[in-house]
Amino acid sequence: MTSNSRSLRGDIVFAFALALACAVAWLVREVLMMLYVSALFAVVLTPVVRFTARLRIRRWQPFKGTAVYFLIVAMAVALTAFGFLALPPVIRDMQEFAREMPARLPALLERFKQIPFAGNLNMDEISAKLQDFVSNAATYIWLSIRDWAVKLADLVMGFVLTVYFILEGDQAYAWFLSFFPTESRDRLDKALRRARIRMDKWLIGQGSLMLILGVLSTIVYLSLHVRYAIALGVLTGLLNIIPVLGAAVCVALALLVAAIDSWGRVLGVAIFYLVYLQVENSYLTPRIMKNSVGLPGLSILVALLLGSAVGGVPGALVSVPTAVLVAVLVDEYLVKKDPA
Repeated sequence: MTSNSRSLRGDIVFAFALALACAVAWLVREVLMMLYVSALFAVVLTPVVRFTARLRIRRWQPFKGTAVYFLIVAMAVALTAFGFLALPPVIRDMQEFAREMPARLPALLERFKQIPFAGNLNMDEISAKLQDFVSNAATYIWLSIRDWAVKLADLVMGFVLTVYFILEGDQAYAWFLSFFPTESRDRLDKALRRARIRMDKWLIGQGSLMLILGVLSTIVYLSLHVRYAIALGVLTGLLNIIPVLGAAVCVALALLVAAIDSWGRVLGVAIFYLVYLQVENSYLTPRIMKNSVGLPGLSILVALLLGSAVGGVPGALVSVPTAVLVAVLVDEYLVKKDPA
């Protein structure tokens, strides 16, 4: 009777402790999401850091012990170059558009009426809303500064956490494994290492596809004289890290920018994407991504939807590595395998 009462009290205390932990986790869910995303980015970036640290110029290893700092400097240089090369045309056109919007609005609406089915829309109402938006644009921008500042602070903090996870990842990983019993620790360690290998292969394959698409799209945009060709090309390559959704956003944005000048450029961009998608799906992806992730397309799409719903853009970015991790753990602990 005494043993049963102690067991009952222990179960009640455990239930209350679990409920309290869940409540605290819900309150700090954004912080936990940032930690998880940073840790996952550290996992997929650690091979890049190690590869950089092993680079040799004859007998000299220039980045030994400083590979992480070299990665930070390289990213800062890349962002600075992108800002100087790609952003000035966008800012200049936005300023000109804001100044000339009242005078050019009637011509834009007449051009918009030429689009099929656009005649059914109420142009007077659309014109009034556009003029109201332009007149209050400064107010909208001022009110959104705080939100952008918070997002920028979160981005910087996530980057700092990623660097710390890269530098102290082994200690954090050992501390995480220490919470599990000794008899099951080795099994979990082997499963997580298998997941890490698949994540590394995914990073190499996805990085190759991003580079190919970014370079080709930039060349096509420049040859078609599409506005903001460099910015669109870089953004197209970067967004390709998000399966399905990234490509859809790139296509829509490129077509929208091309439509500012001529429908011929829209046709050229559309033809490029149709040809590229055929080449990527039939040739590039089977050869570059072969055996890298090992997940069916449906599971990747479901992971993308769940990641976007839970964590927005950061959740979508880590959806595929998370799906790989879940698949490895499910295969190790839940799937009943044939002993033969």
